[in-house]
Amino acid sequence: MAERNVPDQGPLDEVDSLVAAWQRERPDLDIAPMQVLSRVTRLAHHLDRRRRLAFSAHGLESWEFDVLAALRRAGAPYQLSPGQLLRETMVTSGTMTNRVDRLAARGLVGRENHPDDRRGVLVTLTLAGKATVDAAFSDLIAAEHAILAGLPEVEQAFLTGCLRQLLAPYDERATGQF
Repeated sequence: MAERNVPDQGPLDEVDSLVAAWQRERPDLDIAPMQVLSRVTRLAHHLDRRRRLAFSAHGLESWEFDVLAALRRAGAPYQLSPGQLLRETMVTSGTMTNRVDRLAARGLVGRENHPDDRRGVLVTLTLAGKATVDAAFSDLIAAEHAILAGLPEVEQAFLTGCLRQLLAPYDERATGQF
C-alpha cells in the first residue's frame, strides 16, 4: 500500500476540544469518527451559509437555485419534464408544482406543452432565469474556491476521492435507487 502524506495537523480546533472532552468522559467508546464527521458537519454549515449568501445576492432561495440549476445543467433548450425535475431535486410532486408555480410567477421559468405527450408539459428556463442562475452559480463557485483556498490542489484531489468513497453507499446513482 502506498504511503500517503498526511497534512500538518495545524492548530487545534473546536472539534479537538469536543473529542478530548468525550475521550475523558467516555473512554470506553472509540470516538475516532468524530474527528472526521464533526468537521464535515461544521464545514457543511459554513458552506450552507456561503450558498445562501451567494443566492440571496441574486434574489434566490436555495430551493429556487436547485430548480434553476437543474434546468441549466440540462443544456439547451434548458427544459425538463416535471418528473425529471423531481429526480434532479429529490422533492415530491406537490412540492415541485408549487416551486415551478412560484418560479413561473417571477418569470424565471415557463411551461410549454410537451411535443411528445399532449398531456405533459416541459418546464423551461427563461432568459431571465438563465442569467440569474448563471450569476448565482458564479458567486457560489467563487465562495467554494475561497473555502478551499487553504488546501493545496493535491490535497483537494485526495479529499475528493475520500469523500466520494464515503458517499458511494448513499448515492442514488451508485446504488441504482431512483
